[in-house]
Amino acid sequence: MKTSFAIKNPRAGQLMHLVKAAFCFALIGCSALIHAQTSERSFVDVTSTYSVAPNLTYHRAGGVDLKLDVYRPRDVQGPNPTLMYIHGGGWTNGSKEGSSLTFLPYLEMGWTVVNVAYRLADVAHAPAAVEDTRCALRWIYRNAEQYNFDKTNIVVTGNSAGGHLALTTGMLASNVGMERQCPGDRMRAWPIGPRNMEPLEVAAIVNWYGITNVTSLLNEGPGTSGNFTEAWLGSSSDRVAIAARVSPVNHIRADLPPVLTIHGNEDSIVPFDQGLRLHEALEDAGVQNKLITIEGGGHGGFTLNQMRDIYAEIRDFLESHNIGH
Repeated sequence: MKTSFAIKNPRAGQLMHLVKAAFCFALIGCSALIHAQTSERSFVDVTSTYSVAPNLTYHRAGGVDLKLDVYRPRDVQGPNPTLMYIHGGGWTNGSKEGSSLTFLPYLEMGWTVVNVAYRLADVAHAPAAVEDTRCALRWIYRNAEQYNFDKTNIVVTGNSAGGHLALTTGMLASNVGMERQCPGDRMRAWPIGPRNMEPLEVAAIVNWYGITNVTSLLNEGPGTSGNFTEAWLGSSSDRVAIAARVSPVNHIRADLPPVLTIHGNEDSIVPFDQGLRLHEALEDAGVQNKLITIEGGGHGGFTLNQMRDIYAEIRDFLESHNIGH
């Protein structure tokens, strides 16, 4: 299987492509992006057959009720492939509502989507966001029967900081201890993990230009980048240790789920090297993964044609691992 793929970014007419892409996302939910790939539902089908359960509390931490939204098809009986979506914003801003158009292609595919909010830096420093998203995954496990989540077909995804959190959510082992505060009952059948709870596992991770090495983004001197990283880590004496603990590259092992990374090679916010190094480390560990390089691409804002190609690659990647069936 080819593990690295490049999507070109033609300079001519790039601005018009970006405008068209934004128009597509805002008005038609990107139904055109995956229509050519035999999507199971049209955009009209989605609006007619999906229900939304908004602002469900999945955890309370630091005096804050943490919320998520569940989008699910009303006409599906039994376990359904489930996407866990995590918004970006440098761990300092953004919201689940502001990113809700991003996952519409998965609704066209007939998936259930869980759209997750988490504590931002002005509420709680690292590793709070990682703890929160791990608890959101625990909530999906605990409520699988009620909402028809297929625990064997959970894909976690996000962009930028959300990509980082998607990676930590899907990669961290239970003995790292990030879900010790998650609500849940003891499960005696599972002898390992915090409070003997069922191990948290996902079928795949789709990482959109996420941070993979938090340590390398630390602002160690004047004039360097990484202000959002500084804001998230705060000024505690163990900030370097925390950065290492929440860096996905430090949690690579052979039994990880398949990982798909999408990253522009001219990204000025999260350097392309972050995605490349993750890809190389996963290759060395024997983990099934693929890096899609967006030639000339920045921190998102890809063209309409590039987005079409990306979603075609996502579908092929999931199908090649028998995910979503």
